[in-house]
Amino acid sequence: MDGSLPVLYSFRRCPYAMRARLALAVSEQVCELREVVLKAKPAELLQASAKATVPVLVLPDGKVLDQSLDIMHWALSRNDPGQWLTANTGQPDSARLLIDDCDRSFKPHLDRYKYPGRYAGSDALVHRSAGAHWLAKLNLQLAPSAWLYGAKVTLADMAIGPFVRQFAQTDRAWFDAQDWPQLRQWLARLVSSDLFERAMHKYPAWESGTSGALFPPTPD
Repeated sequence: MDGSLPVLYSFRRCPYAMRARLALAVSEQVCELREVVLKAKPAELLQASAKATVPVLVLPDGKVLDQSLDIMHWALSRNDPGQWLTANTGQPDSARLLIDDCDRSFKPHLDRYKYPGRYAGSDALVHRSAGAHWLAKLNLQLAPSAWLYGAKVTLADMAIGPFVRQFAQTDRAWFDAQDWPQLRQWLARLVSSDLFERAMHKYPAWESGTSGALFPPTPD
């Protein structure tokens, strides 16, 4: 590729990268996607960001965005056809706080529930219970409407959804047995959407010195 496109370093199953891809896809911001093998991170990724993990978006002018929410805002500020940034004008502070709470409070429990062996002394069931408490509150918030802040999708839905999906996939039978009907319906709407399917398109691992893949994929 000629270097005129942003370069996105991504990993398909990472929820942070997933939320970034959702925003890039809905805004139709074409980029060169480089699928990363996290056990063998390419030197180009390490050079681009000291964070050294996905997602990282390198813009054509050399600017680097290495926080998933920054990538979402960058894409949506250029084109926001679903009005993800403006649909929740009545409660923007609430949405920001909810996303922050997901990242700071829910995500640590998710990690220790899904990967207890990576964290010394972690009890997966204790962290599942703590995560469940957070999800129960999310279920209550969804009781009056299809999405977190009303009848339309907002940034909050797409920023939080990938993490809830990962939690659900850890033990699907247990998740489905919980009394969270609104939450399950919300998650089903998200993961069954054409947008989610585009964002989750599979790509081969990128090799240094080769061109990445064009993202988002062209709809069938």
